[in-house]
Amino acid sequence: MQNIDFTTITANAAKLIGSQWMLITAGKPGSCGKDWNTMTASWGGLGFLWNRPVAYIFVRPNRHTHGFMEAEQGLTLSFMPEACRDKLVYCGRNSGRDVDKMAATGMKPLVLESGLVAIEGAELVLECRKLFRTSLQQADFIDWSEVSPRWYNDADPLHDLYICEISAAWQA
Repeated sequence: MQNIDFTTITANAAKLIGSQWMLITAGKPGSCGKDWNTMTASWGGLGFLWNRPVAYIFVRPNRHTHGFMEAEQGLTLSFMPEACRDKLVYCGRNSGRDVDKMAATGMKPLVLESGLVAIEGAELVLECRKLFRTSLQQADFIDWSEVSPRWYNDADPLHDLYICEISAAWQA
């Protein structure tokens, strides 16, 4: 992979995240599901905040990856080619608490120079450093009825929002 300037990324962020999806990976090199974990996500964005490039992502606290995100300062976002769609679906539907996602999908971890774990074969990897986290609260929604029926029920917690500085970008 080649290190690139974030501002030279020509891919549309809405398509990258909303259509192509991403794998959020956090933890330390070692065993998948035990030392680190990855999960599929399609909510978030890329841009600039506080005069720095940032990614913002949403993760429910009950996701296995969330615990690794809380324990570490850094994480990666890996954008895989369309040929990996079935693997992304698998990583979104299955928990690293129960299965080894790498063994099940045939994907492999990629340990970056920074020590962060990404996913081998990604077209684009963003190294991120957490700057801000907050938990979404029902009372903060302007129109809860527009959001709640489709995305939330009484059993599932609302997402945590993370704003992360993009410290490096890597392109295949």
